[in-house]
Amino acid sequence: MSSTNFLRNIPIFSELNDSTLEKIYESGYIKSYNKNNIILSEEDSGNSMFFIVEGKVKVLRSDEDKEIIISLLGPGDFFGEMAILDGMGRSATVSAMEDSKLFILQRNEFLDLLNSHPEVSISLLKELSVRLRNATNKIKALSLKDAEGKVATVLLQIADDVGKIRQGVVEIDNIPYQQELANMAGTSRETISRTLHTFAKKGMIEMEGSKIRILNYEHFQNLYGK
Repeated sequence: MSSTNFLRNIPIFSELNDSTLEKIYESGYIKSYNKNNIILSEEDSGNSMFFIVEGKVKVLRSDEDKEIIISLLGPGDFFGEMAILDGMGRSATVSAMEDSKLFILQRNEFLDLLNSHPEVSISLLKELSVRLRNATNKIKALSLKDAEGKVATVLLQIADDVGKIRQGVVEIDNIPYQQELANMAGTSRETISRTLHTFAKKGMIEMEGSKIRILNYEHFQNLYGK
């Protein structure tokens, strides 16, 4: 596998030339994870940075009562940067939603890359700013909206994270279980079920097994994304 083929699709590396990308590739390694494998656990020491080559992962926080999905990540996304930058333990657990391949850089290699290529540092800051802004908007939405708005907010987040858009329709494969959606939305499983069926009756979504299609994504986003 050529380093340029997948590293070029990672936003923070997009401005680097092929020679630099090849050096990055040679500095790391690719590791495969089976579905449901734990990739890293909350509070683990942070000595690696992860970039998704293939597959999907979920980032989550858990306590004795429940597990809350923070985000879903797919090819081109990365995680593990917080512990790399501040030297503290992992802030969340990450597990594979499906068979996945990850490119892994050790902490020293990644910090050297940031020092030698300021454009990567700037791109990383931009990406972290986007994530922070999205998290702030989500917190606001989940605290102020009614049940329907909360469920829609979670669907929009998942669509933005891992959805595939085609001709205005966003398709989400392997949607999290309804209890997981309930934990994300701060509501009950029954409310999730009822609201999804309401959206379906209104012609906003289609449900097929573990797949959901948002039929007019722009309209749905205009209704619930504010």
